[in-house]
Amino acid sequence: MKQFTYERATSPGDAARAAVTQRRTRFIAGGTNLLDLMKLDIETPEHLVDINRLGLDTVEETAEGGLRIGALVRNSDLAADKRVRERYPVLSRALLAGASGQLRNKATTGGNLLQRTRCYYFYDTSMPCNKRHPGSGCAAIGGFNRIHAIVGASESCIATHPSDMAVAMRVLDAVIHTLLPSGEERAIPIADFYRLPGDTPQIETALHPGELITHVTLPVPPEGRQVYRKVRDRASYAFALISVAAIVALDGDRIVSAHVAFGGVAAMPWRDQTLEDALQGTPTDEASLRAVADTALAGAQGYGHNDFKVALARRTLGAVLVEACGRTAA
Repeated sequence: MKQFTYERATSPGDAARAAVTQRRTRFIAGGTNLLDLMKLDIETPEHLVDINRLGLDTVEETAEGGLRIGALVRNSDLAADKRVRERYPVLSRALLAGASGQLRNKATTGGNLLQRTRCYYFYDTSMPCNKRHPGSGCAAIGGFNRIHAIVGASESCIATHPSDMAVAMRVLDAVIHTLLPSGEERAIPIADFYRLPGDTPQIETALHPGELITHVTLPVPPEGRQVYRKVRDRASYAFALISVAAIVALDGDRIVSAHVAFGGVAAMPWRDQTLEDALQGTPTDEASLRAVADTALAGAQGYGHNDFKVALARRTLGAVLVEACGRTAA
């Protein structure tokens, strides 16, 4: 780990300003991802700004009936919050599936959103990686790419985003609120927060230099049953091969609305509007649900070792829809 300087910010404004007055600055809270990256010389900040004392650690009701979640709310506290468990169970389930209790006790809401990919080659500094060194190439293309993207990838990068929480927040249409060094505040819908790799995979979000996440707001949850399912290589805590978050509302034996987000398939939590439209009016028998699920992620493709993920994503979605509709899988 390279040497760096350190300071404790006393206000959100001070933190944002410090991030642009010092070279190569990073914010640190729980540090569950950043410290690992620093130890491996993947992240090499020259200055760290500790934001743990900014008071951004509460969950509050909004006037509209949603929730305002501070950026420093720990994942364990958010998953256990009674309002989250009762009104946003898809979020609570995603958080509990995301990491061990020890990690959840440290990891924060803002930090979870900003996790970097777990691509093998991103973590191996001896290999080319356009996220680490733009223009060096993508070793995962043509390499061992079992965990990699099947939609939204490019010739520059096929990495996936690792967060479970972000998938649930995507299906809930969360809004991410930030503070710029200038003092300006922004509200960024999560649909606009993450960037696909294109030719610039090193630019992963819509954040500007020094921009600090202060809180996340959840709207009133849509009607329907909420389900989160994660498929991984081992039952112990591991990153998703495929995950699906869904909110499905019924009228009798037909679906009247469906919101679906996938994890493990792209560089961001992935929504499929064509799929959601197709689910409206679908009968709730298992055969009909699985037939629609088999049309999801049109255009998805693997890169060799991850070809199986296309079928796995559709089967996982089918199981989630069966569960959300109160059916028993055959």
